[in-house]
Amino acid sequence: MHNQLSGEKSLYLRQRAHQKVAWLPYAENSFDLAKKRDLPVLVSIGYSSCHWCQVMSRECFEDEYVSSIMNRHFTCVLVDREERPDLDLIYMEAIRMFNQSAGWPLNAFCLPNGHPFWGGTYFPKEDVGRGLAPWPQVLMRIATHFKKSRMEFTENADHVIRNLRHANDAEISNTDSWKSNLLLKASQVLCSKHDDKNGGFTPAPKFPSSTKIDFLLAIQESQSVRKNPTFEKTIDRSVQTTLEKMASGTLFDHVNGGFFRYCVDDAWQSPHFEKMLADNALLISSYSKGYRKRRNPLFKYTVEKTIRWAFTNLGSPEQGFGSSISSEVNQFEGAQYLWSKEELLRILDEGDEKDMISQWKPLEGADQNAYLPHLIASESLPLSRQMEALSKLIPFSEAYSKGATDPKRILGWNALMVRALVDASIAFDNRDWLKHAVALEGWIASTFMEQAFAEQSGEDEPPLFLDDYAFWAEALLQLCSVSESIDHGSATVYLERAERLVESLTMKFRDEGIPGFFLSPKKMKSPPPCRKKHWFDNATPSGNSSLLRIFSTLHVLTGKQKWEKEFTEAKAAYPKLVMKASDGISHALCCITEATVGLIRIQCPASEISGLSQILAEFPYRPIFLEAKNEVDQFTVCVNNVCMKSAASPEEVIRQLFG
Repeated sequence: MHNQLSGEKSLYLRQRAHQKVAWLPYAENSFDLAKKRDLPVLVSIGYSSCHWCQVMSRECFEDEYVSSIMNRHFTCVLVDREERPDLDLIYMEAIRMFNQSAGWPLNAFCLPNGHPFWGGTYFPKEDVGRGLAPWPQVLMRIATHFKKSRMEFTENADHVIRNLRHANDAEISNTDSWKSNLLLKASQVLCSKHDDKNGGFTPAPKFPSSTKIDFLLAIQESQSVRKNPTFEKTIDRSVQTTLEKMASGTLFDHVNGGFFRYCVDDAWQSPHFEKMLADNALLISSYSKGYRKRRNPLFKYTVEKTIRWAFTNLGSPEQGFGSSISSEVNQFEGAQYLWSKEELLRILDEGDEKDMISQWKPLEGADQNAYLPHLIASESLPLSRQMEALSKLIPFSEAYSKGATDPKRILGWNALMVRALVDASIAFDNRDWLKHAVALEGWIASTFMEQAFAEQSGEDEPPLFLDDYAFWAEALLQLCSVSESIDHGSATVYLERAERLVESLTMKFRDEGIPGFFLSPKKMKSPPPCRKKHWFDNATPSGNSSLLRIFSTLHVLTGKQKWEKEFTEAKAAYPKLVMKASDGISHALCCITEATVGLIRIQCPASEISGLSQILAEFPYRPIFLEAKNEVDQFTVCVNNVCMKSAASPEEVIRQLFG
C-alpha cells in the first residue's frame, strides 16, 4: 500500500501526499480495500488552515514509527471537512456520543464499512502531561481490542448509527405547534446569556456570533419589543457590546483586516489565527446591519477593512474566493500578525501612539515580546486617531511571510459573500460593492449551474450539499431586493433562478416522510454512512434554517401558495428545538422573525429607486424588496402581500413603514 493523495484537488489532502502514511481518499474503493484487509478504518478529518491539524500531522503522521503502526493496523482515510461537510457532521456527532471533546483534527475509528465505534480530536505523539493519550498508544489499544473483542466495537458502531439516524428527528415537532411568543422567549434567553462586560454569548472559547446578532437585530424591529423599552435596551446593549468588543479587540486584524476564527479567552484578546471566508462574510453582513441601527464608525471601519482583506487575499468577484488563510507561517501560529514592542515603538513613534502601545499586553501563551495591535478604550485618544496610527503598520506588514491560502472555491461560502456585499452596499451606499455582488453571483452561476441541476456531481467534482443550494438561493433573493437600482429587470432573473434552484433542492434533499432536509443529496458517489439533517447553526447557518427565509420570501415575491405551505411545514419543525436550545438555531429564529414582522415589497417609479434605496438605508435593517416600474408614478408598499394605500413620495413611504 502507498499514499494515494497526490491527485486530489484538496490542498489539505495534497499537503499530506508526501507522508509515509498510506492515506486514501474517502471513496467506496477505499472501504472495499478495508474490508479486504479486514482492518479497522481511521477516518481523519481536518482542513488546511487549522493549526492543530498541522501540528498533529507533523508530530504523528510524518513520523516513520507512527506511520508504520498506522499502515500495519489500519486502513487510513483522510478527509477535508470543507469538501465533505456531511462526513464532518456525522463523525463529529459520533465523537460527542463517545463523550470526547469535538474539534479538529477529528479522528474517528471505524469498522471496515466506515461506521464509527470510537474517536477523539488531537492526540500528541508522546505523553505531554495534559491528560491526552499518546497517539501510538491509542493506535495499539484500538488495534489490539479490535482483534480480541471485535463484537464490542461492532455493537458500538451499530448503536452509533442508530442514534445518528434517530437524532435527525428526535427534537423536532411534526405538528403545527409554532407560536410567535417563542421568538420573544428565545430572545430573552439569548440576552440572559450575554456577557455584558466583554460581549459574546458563551464563555471562552468565544466564537463570532453573527446569527445571534442578526436574530436580535431582527426581533428588535417587532412590535412586541418596541412596546417594551426596557427589553429593547437590553437587546441593544447585547448587540452593540458584542459588535464593539469583537471589532476593537484582537479577534479582528487591525492592520490588514479580516476576523480570525475565534478567541480562547473571555475578552477577545487571544485569537486562533486562521481566517475563514465564511466567518468574514457573515460578519460583514452583521456589522452592516448593526451600522444601520447605530451608525457606529467602528462598524464602517470594520466592514471596509474586511472587504478589502478578502479582495486582496482570497480572490475576486470574477474568479470566486478561496476558503481560508492558514494560521501558520513556518510552523509558527500567528507569525504574520505578531509584532515586537521594539518594532511597534519604531513605527508608531508619536506621543499618543506610544500611549496606545503602553496599554497593549503581550499575547498570552506566546513569546512575551509578541503583540497584536488593537483599539483601546480612551477618552483622550479618539477612535479615528487610533485607526490612523494602526494604518502606519500596513506597509511594514507586507514584508512578512503570509500563511498559505486555500484556493478551494466553496459554492455556499461564496454565496455568503454575495449576501455580505449586498448588505454592505446598502448600509454604506456603495454601488461598487453591489456590482461586485452581481459579478460574484455571475461567477457562481457560470461555475456551478450545470452541476447544481445535474442528477449528481461528476466523478471529478466535489459534491454540492444542501447548504450550497440554500445559501445560493438566499444570495439570489438578497440580490433581487436591490439589484433593480443598477440593472432594470434583473430582479426577475434572480427570482426565477432562485426558484429553479429551490425546486432542484427539494428533489435532491427533502425527507419525504418527516419535516426537514438532509445535508447530503439522495444520489452521490462515496455516500456517508448515513444521511444527516443539520438543524443547528455552527460556523455557518444550517441549510434547514436558510430554507425558512427562502420559502417565506418566495411566497411573498411570487404569490405562490406552495411556498407558503413549505414555510409553514418547515416552521412547524422548530418548537421543540426552540425550547431545548434556542441559541443553537438563531438563524432559523431570525428568518421566522423577519417573516413574522413582515417582508416588504415596494413598487416604485424606476427613476426613484436609487433615491429610495439610499433613504431606506438610513433606517434599521428589514427585508425590503424594491421593484422598479416604468409605468407607475407612485409608490406601493406591501407587507407580506397586504398592500397599503399608494404613496406619492419616498418620505410618505418612510412614514408608512417607520412612522
